[in-house]
Amino acid sequence: MLGLYMAWNVGANDVANSMADAVGSRSISIRNAIIAAGICEFAGAVLVGAHVTNTVRQGIVDPAALVSIPGISTQDAAVILVIGMSAALLAAAFWLHLSTYLGMPVSTTHSIVGAIAGFGVVAAGWEAVNWMKMGLIVSSWVISPLAGGILSYVIFRYISTAILGQEKPARAAISHIPYIVFFLTAVVLLATIYKGLQNVIGRIDLLSGSRGIWISLASAALAAVVSRFLIGASLHGKENDPLGKQLEAVERMFVPLVVVSSCSVAFAHGANDVANAVGPMAAIVNVLHTGSINMKVPVPFWVLALGGAGIVLGLSTYGYRVMVTVGMKITEITPSRGVAADLAATTTVLVCSRLSLPVSTTHTLVGAILGIGLARGLGGIDRRVVISIFGSWFFTVPAAAIMSSIFYLIGNALFFDTLNHLIAS
Repeated sequence: MLGLYMAWNVGANDVANSMADAVGSRSISIRNAIIAAGICEFAGAVLVGAHVTNTVRQGIVDPAALVSIPGISTQDAAVILVIGMSAALLAAAFWLHLSTYLGMPVSTTHSIVGAIAGFGVVAAGWEAVNWMKMGLIVSSWVISPLAGGILSYVIFRYISTAILGQEKPARAAISHIPYIVFFLTAVVLLATIYKGLQNVIGRIDLLSGSRGIWISLASAALAAVVSRFLIGASLHGKENDPLGKQLEAVERMFVPLVVVSSCSVAFAHGANDVANAVGPMAAIVNVLHTGSINMKVPVPFWVLALGGAGIVLGLSTYGYRVMVTVGMKITEITPSRGVAADLAATTTVLVCSRLSLPVSTTHTLVGAILGIGLARGLGGIDRRVVISIFGSWFFTVPAAAIMSSIFYLIGNALFFDTLNHLIAS
């Protein structure tokens, strides 16, 4: 139940971000966005999700530190890990639930990392936490939104200058949108292959080595050529229409692009982050079965399916709150702006992941939306909403850590002896 509650909150908060641009630009209804994201998320989780996960998320707490606690046996350390991971799951899930209620997009990774660090400090002392790694993760507060914001600003300025700002935007769109289609298709495919499929890519010969890159580029070139003919046919003769009608027609050309890019983000999230959401639960189950602490544990298929189902349920019942905040309250989003934000966010996450730089998809996407808002000037963003979002980011790690430490102390006092007997038997 605890793992399902965590997955529900991941769906309500984290996954809702992936479709926010498409919903905010009115390219797709909230209902259809939930259906599309649910299918992509569940497919990513069950088909290509990680079947092995680290016992302790991101290596924040060294399990050996639990064994080295004075007067603690290996079995006692296993009990501490079970209680601590349960406390971390509950704390992270509760913080995500509160944030979603307030409509604030926060990072699932930061929530669970902060929660694990909280129980680690209380259980084994400050030296049990890898503060270097914590510093790298916290640095993503700056890296993610800044990189996403700068790139989305540049992309949207290009769209504005080359297409929307032209005397005949319909004619300009026929020439320039195929280039955008090429880059968007290439980035989406590369992100899907090297991020979404990273757990299974070693078993797919067709995508091994540099083949994935060449397949992505060839597919992108084909998509660009096809889009040139389709867009040309759709906008043929419209260059003589009034400017307002031309702009409306051009914006419609971006609708399928923003929907496809949003779905790819949901698929990659399901493939990579579902196991992280329910991974602590897999660690708990493994300890209860083996009575020992392992650095890596298998994630059973039923755990991935449970996580995927919980995420879809959370998205469908509560995800609209975060969708509205990210997609509608920060700045006004049109299909072209949504494409700029999604392309910037996907590119940033892909590049940073390949460079092993800490990056948060949530923070990157929000930063990208801020970037397109700032491209219109400071008046183009709602500063009160932005300040509230930044505040929720700042408090995520300490809030999750404090709640986790409290839950751990309560759980340790109530269930330590019971769990010790259970593992011993």
